[in-house]
Amino acid sequence: MNKFWILLPIIYPLITGAILPLFRFKERKSRNIYTEVVTIINSIFVWMLLTNAPEGTFRALNLAGDLEITFHIDGLGSVFAGLVSVLWPLATLYAFEYMEHLGKENTFFAFYIMTYGITIGIAFAANLMTLYMFYEMLTLVTLPLVMAGMSREAIMAGRKYILYSMGGAAFAFIGFIFIFTFGTSMNFVPGGVLTGAGLVGREKLMRWVYVLAVMGFGVKAAIFPFHGWLPSASIAPTPVTALLHAVAVVKAGAFAIIRITYYSFGADFLHGTFAQYIVMSFAIVTIVYGSVRAYREPHLKRRLAYSTVSNLSYIIFGASLMTPLGLTAALSHMIYHAVVKITLFFCAGAVLCKTHREYVRELDGLGRKMPVTFAAFTIGSLAVVGIPPLPGFISKWNLCTAAVKEGSGWAYAGVAALLVSALFTALYMFTIVIRSYFPKADFDYKTLDGVKDPTWQMCLPFVVFVVMIVLLSFTGSQLIGYFESIAELMAR
Repeated sequence: MNKFWILLPIIYPLITGAILPLFRFKERKSRNIYTEVVTIINSIFVWMLLTNAPEGTFRALNLAGDLEITFHIDGLGSVFAGLVSVLWPLATLYAFEYMEHLGKENTFFAFYIMTYGITIGIAFAANLMTLYMFYEMLTLVTLPLVMAGMSREAIMAGRKYILYSMGGAAFAFIGFIFIFTFGTSMNFVPGGVLTGAGLVGREKLMRWVYVLAVMGFGVKAAIFPFHGWLPSASIAPTPVTALLHAVAVVKAGAFAIIRITYYSFGADFLHGTFAQYIVMSFAIVTIVYGSVRAYREPHLKRRLAYSTVSNLSYIIFGASLMTPLGLTAALSHMIYHAVVKITLFFCAGAVLCKTHREYVRELDGLGRKMPVTFAAFTIGSLAVVGIPPLPGFISKWNLCTAAVKEGSGWAYAGVAALLVSALFTALYMFTIVIRSYFPKADFDYKTLDGVKDPTWQMCLPFVVFVVMIVLLSFTGSQLIGYFESIAELMAR
């Protein structure tokens, strides 16, 4: 396959999304069909490339000297792109019913489609310049989604999101400049690019730069204390929060951290140094903090948002072990958490859409009235807690095993954090499930008259995700084997 085709799943949604508002659709159905068809076609483009990846790197644009926009498909990029391409069409289908009464749907779906292309650009980026550019574009194109509805709360959430993102970009840019100056290349190279003579005497400085770069990219990955934008963004429509909290934005942050750790700075250069332990410490604190805040949070979507804060740092903790096992565990949790968390957010969105109930205390008895929704939510809850043989157990087991084999004190502290987080996760998730199925003895079901599951457009996506959760439980060995093959190329 010609290397030029790598641009197709990036450019196609940018163009088709940008021109969507220009069409005068007579019916919502026509616009929805256009949106879904565009999304499905783009996923087909992605899988055509993943199954028949072009060799080498495609240089799309030279900005100046070594500053180039280049694309390449490798194992890590394939994992991220494959995840996005599977989840996006279903998320789009879910959005049609949800957004029906919120208005400005043409603008919403235009940005929703364009975000798909930019996310694939991050996945296929062949160098730090390209990754950074698309990373910044992701902030700009998702800002209107966060502010959809333009309520006062949505505007405030959008302001917080852009401020956090701009601050993070500044720290990430420091890493960009130092890699450009002292690295042997801007390209992503397994093992890193800090091998030149210009590095001599600057090792400590470059390790501090790595910490700053991780904190910068870690804003989107919601590392404490840079996580504040994520719970605030839960004010956005559920198709957006699911997109932010499970697929595109937060996983882009974790993906970028993995990229710079293993492809720019290099695990050999970082392992056993203060830089590794600082990053690992931030991840450990965030794992516990996010779980405790989720337990204390009464608002359903914000509870799930704090759960995401915690689980994202599972990925960062695995990556910060800087071993093949740690990286394998990080990749497995990146995939498993995305599928599970988007299921939970979609179920929460169905509750909000059909009942307008936002708080955990208001969910009593809904399990009987919304059987499909809460059956999916229950399975998702079991998975995110880590009940075997569901995929959440597999990735957490891999993380603990990798940490024990790494053997440092910080790694053992991470295991303790994972165990504490598992306890709090059980408490904050099972509280919801129990309330929905077993309300108080004097509960009056007449207060739920008329409440029912949403239509197939909303139900089908999270039912499919539940099937995926079950399938992942029984196909884990094959998937983990693929992650191991990727990790062996990148880790020390």
